[in-house]
Amino acid sequence: MNLARFPRRRYTPGPTPLEPMARLSAHLGGGVELWIKRDDLLGLAGGGNKTRKLEFLVADALAQGADTLVTCGAPQSNHCRLTLAAAVAEGLKCRLVIEERVPGSYAADASGNNLLFNLMGVERVTVVPGGSDLGAAMAAEVADLAASGRKGYAIAGGGSVPLGTLGYVACAEELLAQGFDQCVAFDHLVVASGSAGTHAGLVVGLESANAELPVTGINVRRPQAEQEGNVHKLAVATAAFAGVPAIHRDRITCLDRWVGPGYSLPTPGMIAAVRLLASTEGVLLDPVYTGKAMAGLIDLVREGYFAAGSRVVFVHTGGSPALFAYRDVLAAR
Repeated sequence: MNLARFPRRRYTPGPTPLEPMARLSAHLGGGVELWIKRDDLLGLAGGGNKTRKLEFLVADALAQGADTLVTCGAPQSNHCRLTLAAAVAEGLKCRLVIEERVPGSYAADASGNNLLFNLMGVERVTVVPGGSDLGAAMAAEVADLAASGRKGYAIAGGGSVPLGTLGYVACAEELLAQGFDQCVAFDHLVVASGSAGTHAGLVVGLESANAELPVTGINVRRPQAEQEGNVHKLAVATAAFAGVPAIHRDRITCLDRWVGPGYSLPTPGMIAAVRLLASTEGVLLDPVYTGKAMAGLIDLVREGYFAAGSRVVFVHTGGSPALFAYRDVLAAR
């Protein structure tokens, strides 16, 4: 796919590493060869998958003459952190709308990403109850800016719109090129599936490259059928936006067994996965997305979901700054 026709900022100097996880593979019996795509090492403050999406979205904001980015997310939102970091890098202001999906979960003086919001100089944080119309809340911020002669640019939660999703079309192409350069052919890809953009972009990118590489998303919030519908809808919209063939529904697989009691709420599997990857590979996961996704991957390997001898790549979408907000949970033994 010719992504060069879309305006794009560059926040990372080159491809993120694609590395084998030999010690984790051995710990799980050695029957499946596990690899990791290190998108936790993307540019901007603390890295993470939203950086790829923001390269396209911020380019559009600048083209429209915006002076302020407005976005939304949950408490400890990695997307909010990275949108704010992109604003700082571009000399823009940033406002955040925080949705308390778990009542009472936002604390302005909390550690993790909330601390980083303050360090990077967020202009305003508006907290709304779970289930609020976030689009309307962001529109209100943009209108408030306009009333004082400023120009706001609203970015959907997770940057998960077709333009932002191009970031993971690009990632799919990058991953395939790295596999070719390293003489490694992968049999499966696993990724956390939340706001749907990362998952959808990978599927579109692989499909447009005619790569027969299945993608399994590990849900972090929604039931399987709902999440698969969301991912498919965004994948279809992204394919149409990019001018490539439509994505069939059977290309979308989401598994919801590792969500636990709810979004961002700890599970024993997440805690075990975070500890295991830290102690075997020296890689830090996060408690909301990659911790639960890795818990899913570990169980799938143990259950024989992947054929013996398969090479499976895990896309690390970042988020490790949120670890510090879960200190009590992760430190307990």
